[in-house]
Amino acid sequence: MAKNKSTKPINTADREIVIARVFDAPRELVWEAWTNPRHVAQWWGPRGFTTTIEEMDVRPGGVWKHVMHGPDGTDYPNRSVFTEVLKPERIVFSHGGEKRGDAGVQFESTWTFEALGEQTRVTIRMVFATAAERDRVAQEYGAIEGGHQTLARLAEHLPKIAEKKRNALTVTLPAEREIVLTRWFDAPRRLVFEAWTKPEHLARWWGPRCYTLSVCEVDLRPGGAWRFGLRGADGEEHPFKGVYHEITPPARLVMTECYDNPGTGRPEWHTTLDLEEHDGKTKLTITCVFPSAEARDAHLDAGMERGASESYDRLEEFLADIPLRS
Repeated sequence: MAKNKSTKPINTADREIVIARVFDAPRELVWEAWTNPRHVAQWWGPRGFTTTIEEMDVRPGGVWKHVMHGPDGTDYPNRSVFTEVLKPERIVFSHGGEKRGDAGVQFESTWTFEALGEQTRVTIRMVFATAAERDRVAQEYGAIEGGHQTLARLAEHLPKIAEKKRNALTVTLPAEREIVLTRWFDAPRRLVFEAWTKPEHLARWWGPRCYTLSVCEVDLRPGGAWRFGLRGADGEEHPFKGVYHEITPPARLVMTECYDNPGTGRPEWHTTLDLEEHDGKTKLTITCVFPSAEARDAHLDAGMERGASESYDRLEEFLADIPLRS
């Protein structure tokens, strides 16, 4: 029987381009920025370029089609096929790109993501068919400088993702009758408190995007009642009501809440809204306590998380666009 011949690794150094950078972000965040097409479109390509992603299926065998638009108006269609996706460590794809009247560009690209505590080292290795092809692409397309600029744009985009994730709504169930909602806002808590307590502000953001606040009555005092009415696109009304029990501007509201539609049979629940300010930003914590676990679960099943998320996104937009005055 013939012995297996040992094979030496192929040395591709003379036909490679290697670019690396350390990012001040955890590996999971960098991976998300690379694999989510909504993020990729924000940073991919050298400065001055924009990218339109037509298809991006990040899995072995998946196709990635995108068009890079140069600052001079030239379009660069690209089509790649992923050959290896090892989350969150490595992505390998075969790349093909071109522009009108050009021979095009083909290479194999490997991106590695190395965790360095709360930082991440990203290394790009592009392997071409020949050294001459590598040199042509480096010279004609500015591949090396373009790669550095692309990573620089990624570095600039990562804090935006981190901030958005920090501001995202989180929902926890710490006890069988409780729901706790947490969300950060880029505004002082005085303004957030005003947005929660002034009818003219509530009418601009309270409720999911497909609804308008047709009724907004606020008697802001302990023992005072509030009543809101959400009107859907179909004209259907969804009434809510409650009573304020504690008002501590600009830090806390304690009240009851109830979906005021007799046909649903939903019981009243108790809500505490706490606002904490840190460096000009406000952390909102809402704790809802229901009379039973079944009532809590019914509230969740009715779409409470989605509705709250959309409503708080509208509040964030309102706080950013509308100056509030005490």
